Amino acid sequence: MRILLLCSSFNGLSQRAWLALRGAGHEVSVELAVSEQVMLEAAELAKPDLVVCPFLKEKVPAALWQRHRVVIVHPGPPGDRGPSSLDWAVAEGAREWGVTALQAVAEMDAGPIWGYRMFPLPAEAVRKSSLYNGPVADAAVELVLEVAAKAADGEFRPVPLDYGRAEVVGRLRPAMRRADREVEWSESTEAIVRRVRAADGAPGGRAVLCGLEVRVFDVFRGPALVGAAGVVAARREGAVLVHTGDGTVWVGHLRLDRADGVKLPAVMVLGDRVGHLEERAGYTEITYERTADVGVVSFDFYNGAMSTDQCRRLASALRYAGGQDTRVLVVRGGEVFSNGIHLNVIEAAAHPELEAWMNINAINAVCREVVECSGQLVVASVGGNAGAGGVMMALGADRVLVREGVVLNPHYRTMGLFGSEFWTYVLARRVGASAALRLTEDALPVGAAQAVELGLADGVLGGGRLEFERSVLEYAGALASGGEWEALVAAKGARRAADERRKPLDAYRAEELAEMSRDMFDDRRGFRAARGAFVRKARAEVTPAHLAVHRGAWDRASHM
Repeated sequence: MRILLLCSSFNGLSQRAWLALRGAGHEVSVELAVSEQVMLEAAELAKPDLVVCPFLKEKVPAALWQRHRVVIVHPGPPGDRGPSSLDWAVAEGAREWGVTALQAVAEMDAGPIWGYRMFPLPAEAVRKSSLYNGPVADAAVELVLEVAAKAADGEFRPVPLDYGRAEVVGRLRPAMRRADREVEWSESTEAIVRRVRAADGAPGGRAVLCGLEVRVFDVFRGPALVGAAGVVAARREGAVLVHTGDGTVWVGHLRLDRADGVKLPAVMVLGDRVGHLEERAGYTEITYERTADVGVVSFDFYNGAMSTDQCRRLASALRYAGGQDTRVLVVRGGEVFSNGIHLNVIEAAAHPELEAWMNINAINAVCREVVECSGQLVVASVGGNAGAGGVMMALGADRVLVREGVVLNPHYRTMGLFGSEFWTYVLARRVGASAALRLTEDALPVGAAQAVELGLADGVLGGGRLEFERSVLEYAGALASGGEWEALVAAKGARRAADERRKPLDAYRAEELAEMSRDMFDDRRGFRAARGAFVRKARAEVTPAHLAVHRGAWDRASHM
């Protein structure tokens, strides 16, 4: 079937839908909804059998849905309507939520229903972004495949929206207002956490902190300390500890509430206002644990971005872990495994080019610790999406395990960078030189199963994040206790020694950094503009040609 994906952006969910439909054998092209005219033009060129909108903020033009079957994936249960569905689900503490596939009609979210999925929500508030990228995305991908199958069935008819039906449990909800985002530090910690998480990662909770009007993100419950509400009590690893009405809350990230504000670690935004405060234990982005012969370095960086400081701390943790007497080292990422260097911190720096240079050298040090860990077998635990240098960091490990549903973007092209993190070594070592070149030049997402087929990963494990992590630990334990451990470590050492003789890691590093210096300081590929557009969430002006195959020839899709 010929399917056109119409999206506001080619984000994680859109990429998963694209991968799933292609995997099911459909011809798929993408158009970003940059204007009504572009949407109509795309349908005229694509002549699709079906238009699917997995992530669309814009209204579908009447001329489009009147001529084509257009199905919208809405992040709410049947009957739910409005642009703030997930925000209200988190803010009101819903215990069950859903995703609905519905046909586009004149009235927003009121079309006939093609299918739906329901799932439970935990009692503790989850980040809106976590909800979207987790159970919502999982359900949406299932629905997209179901919709494609139903579209091929000439007998299928979607069910009209009827609030009298038992399964139609949603309702029309208004868009959240600015007042709904207001954070009063005198409220309870639980209320503050829920309000902020309902707005994470956009637009954030609204608050005044240290005299600044800010947007608040990335919050965690703190210790039960006594103090004046709204006063910053301590800081640690970029976060600040703020007194609430009944305790404290850790605030990881802030953004000045103005047009040019950039989301940054809270300490960077507050600057000298908190510079005198001591660091307090109780909050950390990096941990090390060991059980018998397995050590685990866990890191959880907000949105997968790794600043210079974070990279230095992670490299130190990996160096420590590599020096222990364990047999297997698990390198475990967080909700997002890693997306490489921290573009927001770079953009906000007094000298962005210099900060970018420091950042790429710092992340290279992290990757080197993974590659050169000689006394242990290293297992990369990729439970969340990864991109650019984050993928290359994982590929430095001896074994790479990915969670089902994870999307990898092993390229730097969209940011105007050649790339570093020893990618010219670890990627080619994994998939071969020609495949490595194709992956980095095509700049297309890779799904978990495809990653194994290509050699990017060694296995796919199912389940939620916690279940996945338990499975990885079981795998690591079996690897550590197996009778082949000594032989595997010896073979690993021999391969590394042979690779080093053929071409030292320092040579790969020097060659990559020579290219990166031209990208960062001379801006030969447009890194400055691409970085600024990413940080400020600039609206795309055109769909990349490698996605919009309907603007070329459909048969190109088979070569993508």
